[in-house]
Amino acid sequence: MAATNFKTENNTFRKLIGNGLTYRIPRFQRDYSWTSDEWEDLWVDILAMLQADGDASHYMGYLVLQSADDKSFDVIDGQQRLTTISLIVLAVLKNIQRLIDSGNEAEANAQRLNQIRQTYVGYLDPVTLIARPKLTLNRNNNNYFQTYLVPLGHLPQRGFRASEHLLRKAFEWFDKQIAVYLKASTGDEGKRLAQLIEDISDRLFFTVITVTDELNAYKVFETLNARGVRLSATDLLKNYLFSVLDRGGESDHELHSLEERWENIVGRLQSENFPDFLRVHWNSRHNFARQADLFKTIRAKVANRESVFQLLRNMEADLDTYLALSSPEASEWPQDDKQLAGVLKTFRVRQPFSLLLAGRRALDAADFTGLLRATMVISLRYNVIGAYSTAEQERTYNAVAERLAKGELNQLGPVLQAMRGIYVEDRNFRTAFAEKSIRTTDSRNNRVVRFILCALEKNLSGQDHSFTSDAFNIEHVLPQNAPDGWGSFSNEEANNLVYRLGNMTLMQSGANRDAGTSEYVAKHTSYEQSGFEITKKMAKDNTEWTPERIAARQVWMADQATSIWRIAQLS
Repeated sequence: MAATNFKTENNTFRKLIGNGLTYRIPRFQRDYSWTSDEWEDLWVDILAMLQADGDASHYMGYLVLQSADDKSFDVIDGQQRLTTISLIVLAVLKNIQRLIDSGNEAEANAQRLNQIRQTYVGYLDPVTLIARPKLTLNRNNNNYFQTYLVPLGHLPQRGFRASEHLLRKAFEWFDKQIAVYLKASTGDEGKRLAQLIEDISDRLFFTVITVTDELNAYKVFETLNARGVRLSATDLLKNYLFSVLDRGGESDHELHSLEERWENIVGRLQSENFPDFLRVHWNSRHNFARQADLFKTIRAKVANRESVFQLLRNMEADLDTYLALSSPEASEWPQDDKQLAGVLKTFRVRQPFSLLLAGRRALDAADFTGLLRATMVISLRYNVIGAYSTAEQERTYNAVAERLAKGELNQLGPVLQAMRGIYVEDRNFRTAFAEKSIRTTDSRNNRVVRFILCALEKNLSGQDHSFTSDAFNIEHVLPQNAPDGWGSFSNEEANNLVYRLGNMTLMQSGANRDAGTSEYVAKHTSYEQSGFEITKKMAKDNTEWTPERIAARQVWMADQATSIWRIAQLS
């Protein structure tokens, strides 16, 4: 991103809104949604800051603005915080108005009220009482805000949206808190209220990022989200889609339909998951687009009413499949499909999702199950055991997805052949498996090892055990916390071999606890009597436990794994 297209600075609330600048929440940005939980958190932070030993300032987080002239700004992210602080200012003004009405330093307090209003709220026409606001809310909230809250008049309660009720309730909540704050001491009530505004405006500060257009805003979102700061690229795209309809002069009915359908999609996904869904969905139908390029790509392709609603219909068509892949346990898929999707989730592998969305649309039920199994096998070979780079893999999946979307592929066999480039060959897989260590202290890794061992057990005994069962555990033959000199292993050997797959087997939970850190010879009998064939075979084949026996057993496991996790058409 060019340096001239955005700037970053720390600004206080006073500098933001007290210097003649104006702010507008885009018409189609989400409505006000803060509740008493957020109001109370902010108020507690403000009160703590005001204490004699309190912090000199309070950080309010990121504020992302868009402006072409540095005078008027669209609030791309931070609207809830900016709106709430403005409501606090109005609540202070309401308390000052009560002082005026009661004759408490009426003239001085009237001057304070007018000065605070002009500085932080905007100019109020003395004849029409129409506000010339510093802050304009979205299309669903602005009328209530400007008509009822800004003039400090009667607040009607019937016939309004839920978000408008939240605006009213927030104002009333802060009005009460400020009245309590004022009663903490007596005298100079007007001065103390004015000082409260001064403290809030000078000591609350934001990191303000100002961009020149939507593309730069989207890049800011992606950069900050990658660093763990959750900003809403979801809202940015929503605003763009609504602006396309708005430019075309579409009816309120169509705008309302789009809003309802959009909110249903986002509500089912939860907002923080929407960007991932959008990328998976888009890449299941189009040329591969990186997350950083996605908004630019969509903006180029979706530029009129027809394309907006086509995007919406396509997202709705893919939503159930994405949710089933993300949370298979809650889906209504057949049991085999749920289990395969659950394994992908255990692997924490998402690269095949675009392909699977395309496959769900284009293939019959049996072929889709086959595709699920194939992606599971590829994921085990490529991602879990091989640990290869995922960039090439994801592009391959996307290329196949695009061919499915275009109708060039419509059966499982050709789809599998198109994925040959990311199928790890038997020889390479066998070698990698024979040397693989997986640290089971990580919960995901623990589930992966349980899955592998259960599959090896089924291959040996025919017994199908759920790898999520609590009835058994992973037994580390060379214990994870082995005492020095265990089995004549050096400390270096113990550290290097304890998490080798050849050192792990399955045991019933009670027997696993009893085995503890005992020497191999002491545990040998319990291994022989195990209910798991994989463990009995280990005891039968090994009268002692040495680095060489671990390696030999893992070679045997690698041979079994190669026959279990294979795609016949590609091997």
